[in-house]
Amino acid sequence: MKIKTLLCIALAAAFAVSCNQKTNNNTVSEGQSSAPQAGSIVYIQLDSIVAKYDMFNDLKSELEEKVQKIQNELQSKGRAFERDVKDFQNKIQKGLMTQSEAEEKNRVLGNRQADLQNLSAQKEAEIQEENAVMMNKVMDAIETFVKKYNEEKKYSMIITGVFEGDPNLNITNDIIEGLNEEYVKNKKKAVSSETETETKTEETQAK
Repeated sequence: MKIKTLLCIALAAAFAVSCNQKTNNNTVSEGQSSAPQAGSIVYIQLDSIVAKYDMFNDLKSELEEKVQKIQNELQSKGRAFERDVKDFQNKIQKGLMTQSEAEEKNRVLGNRQADLQNLSAQKEAEIQEENAVMMNKVMDAIETFVKKYNEEKKYSMIITGVFEGDPNLNITNDIIEGLNEEYVKNKKKAVSSETETETKTEETQAK
């Protein structure tokens, strides 16, 4: 299954759980003339947020790379299997194998085919699971940020969906900007922490 299909399925599921309503491809308002006042009912376009969220795009790229490696591995094994099958068929046609040898080779090839099918199913299940986890991470990060965001803004309600409304009540761009700023800060902290851990490990080993 192609990665784009997997992402669309998981994204649709995530929207259904979080929004309980259908979204579409309406564009995000690029410029609000003024920020909504506290107590306002505002709205965000979740599909636009996910598409422009750096965390989602980074995780998606990692998953796409993994999918490509799996596809390459399966294709390589598949081509090798096809070559062996053709070689076996040629030997049978030329009478280069005894009946017992042919039966044994046929059994081995049958087992290999079953193994390849099982491996393909296993890898597909792994990718589906990783994709679901990825989307859960993204949705959790968005929900957590929006809650924290509204502690400061104090809007009476933040509606998730896409519909015709006052563009001044569309806070999508503000959410995207805040999410990406937070993501960059967290990435820097993670890199710094990892570097510090590696340094301490090297110092300990050097003693």
